[in-house]
Amino acid sequence: MTTIKRNAALFAASAAVLSLAVPLTTATASTATAPEPPPLDWTKCEGTGLDPRQECATVEVPMDYSDPQGRKITVAFSRIPAENPRARRGALFMIPGGPGGGSLGHPSGEGQKLPQKVRDAYDLIGFDPRGYGRSTPVSCDLERDDLDRTKLFPWPAPDGSVTENMATARRMSDACARNGGELIRHISTANEARDLDRIRAALGERKISAWGVSYGTYVGAVYNQLFPHRTDRVVLDSSDDPDHTRVARGWLARFEEGVEDNFPEFAKWASAPGNPDRVARTAAEVRPLFLRLAARLDREPIPWPGATPSELNGNVLRQTMLDSLYDPDNYPILARLILAARKGTVPPAPPAPPETVMQQSLAVLAGTVCNDVDWPGSTSVYRKGVDESRVKFPLTAGMPRNAMVCAAWPYPPKEPAVRITDRGPSSVLIVQNRRDVATPLSGALELRESLGRRAVMVTVDSTGHGAYLDNGNACGDRTVSHFLATGERPARDVICDQDGHGRRVVSGV
Repeated sequence: MTTIKRNAALFAASAAVLSLAVPLTTATASTATAPEPPPLDWTKCEGTGLDPRQECATVEVPMDYSDPQGRKITVAFSRIPAENPRARRGALFMIPGGPGGGSLGHPSGEGQKLPQKVRDAYDLIGFDPRGYGRSTPVSCDLERDDLDRTKLFPWPAPDGSVTENMATARRMSDACARNGGELIRHISTANEARDLDRIRAALGERKISAWGVSYGTYVGAVYNQLFPHRTDRVVLDSSDDPDHTRVARGWLARFEEGVEDNFPEFAKWASAPGNPDRVARTAAEVRPLFLRLAARLDREPIPWPGATPSELNGNVLRQTMLDSLYDPDNYPILARLILAARKGTVPPAPPAPPETVMQQSLAVLAGTVCNDVDWPGSTSVYRKGVDESRVKFPLTAGMPRNAMVCAAWPYPPKEPAVRITDRGPSSVLIVQNRRDVATPLSGALELRESLGRRAVMVTVDSTGHGAYLDNGNACGDRTVSHFLATGERPARDVICDQDGHGRRVVSGV
């Protein structure tokens, strides 16, 4: 899922054999029969703060890959060329999280954090997924109130009722069906992976390497499953459970354990002596304090002029908690909201992204998570899950098992979700923080098991969402950078200690 910074080896078998592991054979078939794309028209990228070396282009792709000669859409992508042409290996695709995020500017941003030996070896490639940004856009034209994050993450009513959530799901899905056009039906993870292969072909690359983060790890894993003969070195950073029967519904559910894994770290920070945003004297006091405050705000919300929604209620506090646990650098946001609310006041309203960006992001998110797999349509299913979750995981108050827009989605999936298997090239390195609110360690372990011998996993004893060059440590960063630069992985799975220096090799899968 998206972060609050607002703001995936050797080819050991023939492509024919590997294609037996691919449930969506139309992916490779349509690509193989498609005409060669025209030469790319590179232009200066639009936007501020971009590296002057970054250039942009578009590629035309089928809206519906089962009808490759039908309607076309465009996908925008960017490039900063490898800095040492003599050391160049190929292209490193930077696959963004989300769904509903883009990486068009990443070569100028995150890409410049990569060590020199990696920047020397790869063209850095970013892109906007279909439906988003400078690619052919899609929008559900949702009501302004439905753009709020407490609607995206469907928090139940204070008494646990999901009736309003189901009504919201119907209203949002109706808007997507009415305003999203035909494109909304063709937004999916598999199609994003197919689009990446069209970018690969347009660049003239025989194979690509990839660095997928968060939801991007699932895109990377799907690409590696659909196009195993097209992948070189794949890094999957902060991974989702690839369960093809649940997909995003399973990711949402894992917020329960993600919050439980991470809240104690916030509690230690929020009770530390000398912290100007200290909310309690001891870590043990922080959890009950938070739960009492949320319950009070359920009963007595505080007006919050300029914010969306326009009041600080219990669910807004819970959503702020969830958002703040993505990165320890954001702990002060939650602490200051707690301190203000205890006094009956509110801090300045946080800035909201432009509405156009939110509309596109939510449409791509809805299209992806709803088109990838069927969701239950029964209110009773969600009410039962919410009731159980509220008892076991009071911090998340039932949200992770609640009804998203997909509970009322009018379209069945056009194809089965891709099943990630252990058949394919052994070319994947998984890097994962031990404490990650959005993609908990347990989900990454499920991906590790699904990939089997194809992957090696580096578990970093760190806190936050995003491990490589972000919230991880020197040991994890060093291991991933070495793999990207040389192709050498550890022989077995690795645990990186908190100090970033020591590491313990454990038995591989």
